[in-house]
Amino acid sequence: MVEASKEWAPGVSNRIYRKGDRGGYVWELQRRLQFIGYYAGKIDGQFGSQTDRATRDFQYRFALKVDGRVGPKTKLKLWKATRGMKLGAKAPAKRRKPALTEVKPMRKVPEHTKGLSKEDIRMIAQAVYAEARGERYVGQVAVAAVILNRLESEKFPNSPSAIIFQPLAFEAVADGQIWLQPNQRSKKAVYDAINGWDPSGGALYYFNPDTATSDWIWGRPQIKRIGKHIFTK
Repeated sequence: MVEASKEWAPGVSNRIYRKGDRGGYVWELQRRLQFIGYYAGKIDGQFGSQTDRATRDFQYRFALKVDGRVGPKTKLKLWKATRGMKLGAKAPAKRRKPALTEVKPMRKVPEHTKGLSKEDIRMIAQAVYAEARGERYVGQVAVAAVILNRLESEKFPNSPSAIIFQPLAFEAVADGQIWLQPNQRSKKAVYDAINGWDPSGGALYYFNPDTATSDWIWGRPQIKRIGKHIFTK
């Protein structure tokens, strides 16, 4: 794995690793993430879903851009965190928490806004509260993530308000609950989604199977169910 190690040396390469890649450098990425407790999957040199999730968790913890792309900044942080690691050695069998001795872990992840205004965030929080206030917290984050996923998709309008008030997009708009005052839990769910947590698995839609009558929404490829909502592509 000499080539992979050179690739990881600080300042040597600007190459970006991402989901779908494979090779020695991905093998090393998995080993480094495993060594500090973020990756529990198979060390196979394939940048799949588990490697992507572990990378995003690491980025989240260190206030990096949470995009699953391993560029120079992420590589440098991870290299420092695993500087004493021997690639041929296994991670310790019992590790209480990631031993990030070279880089001091952050006690609190800052609330990044990704360029969203306070009004944008408040509007998303209103939608989360109106649509999912009776759901578990993970379900509320998932609803926020759907709105953010739409924001990044070319299929939808380019602002949170335009997405939320798009005709027939959200039931809470139709019945007026969108104007309810969101609580702090809803606002926190929005910030968690902004910081990269997407329990929906990249969904663009969701619906309640107990009340949905649209053949179109039932025909969307389903990703998962969280609480009363089914999340779809």
